Amino acid sequence: MANTTRDSKLETFRFLHEKPGIFVMPNPWDAGSAKILETVGFESLATTSAGYAFSQGLQDGIAGLERDDVLENAAEIVNSVSLPVSADLEDGFGPIPQDCELTIDRAVNIGLVGGSIEDASGNPERPIFEFSLAVERVAAAAEMARKRGFVLTARAENHLHGRPDLDNTIRRLQAFEKAGADVLFAPGLPSLEAIRIVCNSVNKPVNVVMGLSGPTFTLDELQNAGVKRVSVGGSFARAALGALYNAAKEIKTFGTFDYSRDAMPHSKVMQFMSESTRQMEHRKASD
Repeated sequence: MANTTRDSKLETFRFLHEKPGIFVMPNPWDAGSAKILETVGFESLATTSAGYAFSQGLQDGIAGLERDDVLENAAEIVNSVSLPVSADLEDGFGPIPQDCELTIDRAVNIGLVGGSIEDASGNPERPIFEFSLAVERVAAAAEMARKRGFVLTARAENHLHGRPDLDNTIRRLQAFEKAGADVLFAPGLPSLEAIRIVCNSVNKPVNVVMGLSGPTFTLDELQNAGVKRVSVGGSFARAALGALYNAAKEIKTFGTFDYSRDAMPHSKVMQFMSESTRQMEHRKASD
C-alpha cells in the first residue's frame, strides 16, 4: 500500500508540473499546519527548513540542522496528509556529491516525492559552492532521483548570499538543467523582470518563492513571467509567530486579550483536523 500510495503521489506531483498554468506549493512546518493547508485545497506541499528551525528554537541558515531531524520532520508531514510532499533538503547535508545522493535516497524512503538541493555551502567565507562542484552535486542527486522516482529541484542561491549576479545564476541553472534537475529555483530574485529573464533562459519549470522580504507579485503576474510553481518558504511560519508575538505583547503591555477575536476557533481547528483525516482515508481507500 505504501509504495502504491507514493507512486500515486509522484504521478500527481509530476502532472502538476506538466499541466497548463501555475500552481502554489505552500510550506507547512509541522503536521498540524500541513493538515490545514490540505483542507484549504492546495494540491501539494513542501517542507521549510526555516519554519522547522524556528519551531525548534533555532536560527535559519546557521542552525546546523541535521539530516535525520529534517527527514523526521518531513516524515511527520508526509504521514499527516494525502498530498504529494516535496522537501527543503538544504545543501544535501554534506559538501560532496555522495552526500546529495544519500539524502535523495533517504528522502524517497520516507515517502517524499520531491525535494531541493541548493548550492549554498554553509561556509560564511565561501557561501556558494564552486561552479563545477555545484554541478557535480546536482548531477549525483539527479541520478539517484531518476533511479528512485523523485522530482529534483536545483537551487542557485546567489541572491540570498550577497551575490546578485544574474548572469552567474542563470549559468548555474542552465548547468543544473543539463545535469538532470527537473525544476529550477533561484530564490531572492530582485524583480519581476529578473524572474522573466530566468524563466526565458531555461527549459524546465521554474519555482519562485513569495512572502520573503522584498517585492511580491500576484499569481497572474508570475504566470505571465513564465513561472510554473510558487512556494512561500518560512513566511507562513513567520506569520504564525507574528500573531503569537503580537498576542503576547498585547497581554504584557495592555493586560487585554483582544487577540482572541482573530484566533481560529477551537471548533474550526478540530474541523480542519477531522476533514483532513477523512480526506486522507478516502484517498487511501481509492488507491
